Amino acid sequence: MSAIGDALDGRAGLLPVPADDPEQSAATARALRAGEPIDDTVAAVLSTSGTTGIPKGAMLTAAALLASAGATHDRLGGPGRWLLALPAYHVAGFQVLVRSVVAGTTPVAVPPSAAPAELADAIETMGPGRRYASLVAVQLDKALGDPRATAALASLDAILIGGGPMPATIAEKASAADLSVIRTYGMSETAGGCVYDGVPLTGVRVALDDGGRISLGGPTVASGYRNPVTPDPFADPGWFRTDDIGAVDDSRVLRVLGRVDDAISTGGLTVLPALVEGAVATHPAVADCAVFGVADERLGQRVVAAVVLIDGATITLPELRSHVSAALSPTAAPREVHVVDELPRRGIGKIDRRELIRRFGGEG
Repeated sequence: MSAIGDALDGRAGLLPVPADDPEQSAATARALRAGEPIDDTVAAVLSTSGTTGIPKGAMLTAAALLASAGATHDRLGGPGRWLLALPAYHVAGFQVLVRSVVAGTTPVAVPPSAAPAELADAIETMGPGRRYASLVAVQLDKALGDPRATAALASLDAILIGGGPMPATIAEKASAADLSVIRTYGMSETAGGCVYDGVPLTGVRVALDDGGRISLGGPTVASGYRNPVTPDPFADPGWFRTDDIGAVDDSRVLRVLGRVDDAISTGGLTVLPALVEGAVATHPAVADCAVFGVADERLGQRVVAAVVLIDGATITLPELRSHVSAALSPTAAPREVHVVDELPRRGIGKIDRRELIRRFGGEG
């Protein structure tokens, strides 16, 4: 925690790495040139490999980190004590440490893979006052299967859920358990979540181009990449051009529809997997799902779904196509469905679509 304080005071620059993986730590340090000169204003460089595996490194100033922490506390109702259940080398975990330093508190830490009983134990030791947690959907789902962990989570003032979309089934279970869940949207380049339940934090700006591509602006935006890329997503000062597509409704609430590079071009039309996943997830047999595109000689790509089923449930392709077609265009309805025990994930819980494409991408 003292290292975080030094970074926020401008006395040091940090490069968080996974301490339990020496090989990855060394590779990250080499790729992001640890020990070499860097702008004095940079408080932390957070690895941002995304799907390419090439670390870029978001350079975050102390001002950006503090702006994010302050805006988060403002939205949540004030500083408090945090549960650290995510890796501190990911922005969500790192920001738990920053918020704790700002609040003058010490977070209660558990491993990201903690069993529900461990999670409940940790929450019960957090003491009085405002208490918060930052989790990903898979952690929340695991905890919701245990009554004691569920009760412990219900005692928290807010639970931030990031790391990608939260399946509707998990959201419904959390709501039924009276959990104060907030869905966050953001990334390392914006000092973590900067849009809560579709509404930007104080000072954060959201803009969409004609194609719906999202740009995020304001004081939480990084100053650039340690390893710059072309085109530069920071080219417009104070803004970061994301790889996400979204829409804003009449109430100015942002809905993230999916990533540009996940879009499926099928039969000359574009299908966004997140929209299809939303429809698939409402089928009563589906516990979790992922949608992706694979090569198709006739269509260019075809829409494919991988689903995890509720215990004892079954599903057929015609059933799923009919269900999706009732909510979306028939073009979006999957032309293949694969039942899996669990979905492959990367990082802190994001669906690994590339692995699914590799696994099920044979020509049909």
